[in-house]
Parts: sequence; C-alpha cells; structure tokens
Amino acid sequence: MKRVGVRCDVGPGRGIGHVMRCLALAEEVRRRGVELVFVCDAYTVPWAAEQIAARGMVVERAVGSPDEHVELFKRLRLDAVVFDSYDLDASVYSAVRASLPTLAIVDGDFRGAEADVLVDQNLAAELDHPSLPRDSVRLAGLSYVMIRDEILGHRPSTPPATGRASAVPRVFAFFGGTDAFGAGPYVARALAATGLPFEATVVAPAPDLAARSAAVELQPHQRLDVIGPTDQLAARVREADLTISASGTSTWELLCLGATAALVCVVDNQVMGYERAVDTGAAAGLGLLSALQQDSSSADQVLKRLLGDPAERGRLARAGWELVDGRGRERVADALLSLI
Repeated sequence: MKRVGVRCDVGPGRGIGHVMRCLALAEEVRRRGVELVFVCDAYTVPWAAEQIAARGMVVERAVGSPDEHVELFKRLRLDAVVFDSYDLDASVYSAVRASLPTLAIVDGDFRGAEADVLVDQNLAAELDHPSLPRDSVRLAGLSYVMIRDEILGHRPSTPPATGRASAVPRVFAFFGGTDAFGAGPYVARALAATGLPFEATVVAPAPDLAARSAAVELQPHQRLDVIGPTDQLAARVREADLTISASGTSTWELLCLGATAALVCVVDNQVMGYERAVDTGAAAGLGLLSALQQDSSSADQVLKRLLGDPAERGRLARAGWELVDGRGRERVADALLSLI
C-alpha cells in the first residue's frame, strides 16, 4: 500500500484550518487505497487531534529542521508528502523534494514553499501568475477547493431556491477550531446592536470567549446560546438562516453548502481572499475584526439587512452554491497520485 505524509500547521494561535483542508484531501486519497500519516502538533488542539483520530489516521509529532524531516519521512517509508504550512523554513521544502514527490498547499504567497505541485484553492487565484519554482505545476482557483466528507454529505443537490422567511432568523457563528483572534464576542455584540429578533448560536472554544459572548447584553426577542467546538458543523450551518465565520478555509465550505455567509476578516493574510469573496456577491462582508472591535456600526447595518431580508439571504446562498462544486479534492488527489 502506498503511504502519503501530511505535514501541516496546527496550534492554539494558528488554528486548525490547515488540518481541516488536509483532512479533505486525505479522505479522498484514502478512498483510493492510500495510507495517510499526519505530521503535526495536533495534541495542542485536542479537537483537531480527535478529528484526525476519528478517521483512523496516525499522527507523528512535528519536527523542525530539514534533516529531521528527511529522516522522519524516510523512517515512515513515505511515497509522497503534502505540505500545508505558513511556518516551515523554505529549506525544508527543497530538502524533502530532493528525495520525495511533494505537493504544497499555499495561499497566494508561497512563503518559500517549493514542490512538484503547488495548490492555491483561493477564489480568483487562477488570475495570478506568480513565478514558479523549477519544474513545478500550479493548480489554482475554486476548482481545487478541498471539501471534507462531512460537508459534502450535507451539500444540497440543487441550489437553494429562496431564503427561508423565518419570523425569528437562526444564526450560527463560528471562527475556526480555536477562534484564535477572539472574534466571537464582537460578533455577538454586533448582532445585539441590530435590535432585530434572532436566535443565535456562537461557538466559543475557550472559557474566556464563552464568558464574554454570554455577557453581551441582548435586546427583547434576541437569544444567544454559547457552545463549545462541534463536530456537527455542517448540520448546524444547514439549519441556520445566516452563518457568520472568519474569512479563510471555512468560507469555501459554507459556499459549497449553499449557506448564507457573512464573513469577518480576522487577520491580515485573509484580506485578499475576503475582498474577493465579498466582491463575487456570494458572501456578505462584516469588515476587519480590528475595525469591528472599535466600532461595530458598519457591521450592524449589514447584519440588519441580512436578518430582515430573506430574499437577500437566498440570493447569497444560491451564488455561493454555484461557485464551489465540491469536486476540488478529486482534482488535487489526481495530481498528487500522479506523482507516485
């Protein structure tokens, strides 16, 4: 049996986005009879470790230097390696590539990544033309978005016809497995400031975030429940009239599900993806988290429109469903396995 290693970032400050999109590719590759080994510090985010373990995949602790990577991958008897990291030194990529076929998942800036195949699954990435490492191939755009089994199992077979005309709209808000930048409480505050009725669920992975979200003063006919990380993400999104999330890898999952998505740009490296997503008309933009922390008034107005206008919610949902077809991981797996 062939064996592929996945070297990705994860941590309380880094979040779990790298792990989740690698899991999508791993599910597809394993479906084709290939064994997967994750190399990452998943233990630092127990929920991420549980997601890998639930799929029956082995996890090895992350190593740092080029020599350590080469030695580890040799010991694991790998046939190829997938990289998904913002933190690795460029020398690691070149050292591993000298001995094994490699695929690297990137977001715009390569950050020193060198690989036989470079995958940028971001919206309109195909319009960019960066200089490539020698003998590399680049796969770019939403055709290569990698979506997990959980999401694909809940994807509607046809686009949403209309937005549900709920008397009290249901809102679901989550910001990755760790909410590393503490967006939840500020979004809860912006929702309350609309003055409109809603029933919201906010995911708070840490006790302090849960306490701050729960402390937001609500107005009449507003309800807010705070929960911990959930493995029922897709079901929650499908039940909601409006989903609020950080701009990032989860954006493409929301669009694939035909969700009415409102995005917050929580960190600088998301700005390009955030702006492109909002410009398509497939997602609403609540702005930069740094601005939301100071003044939520512009976000309040966007949320007020989304809570009060079922037709607008339906339009966004249809546009998103049409952008992401859910087959990107098949195309990336084809490219990866062709290297072996």
